[in-house]
Amino acid sequence: MALKKTVTTPQGFTATDAYHRVEDITISTRMRIATGGDQFRELRMVSFTVRSYKESGAAAFNETRTGAEYDMDGANPIAQAYAHLKTLPEFADAVDC
Repeated sequence: MALKKTVTTPQGFTATDAYHRVEDITISTRMRIATGGDQFRELRMVSFTVRSYKESGAAAFNETRTGAEYDMDGANPIAQAYAHLKTLPEFADAVDC
């Protein structure tokens, strides 16, 4: 799974229909959140690297580390990472590939 989107780097390099892939996923418990009285819930995070390639199989031209809250009862962590990316302005119009 990956996302496809044309991007231009700050250096002026434009990659048409670049291939953006989630890699290096980790899941961690960040903090406990009070939910009332003596009740707490743990906030789990999925952290991951997004590597951008001019095309599948090429060397990465960009790498960004980011993360999102992880729902233990939701989809697998990779699917949740891609779903989160699509909520970000830089990936809003990206398509699955």
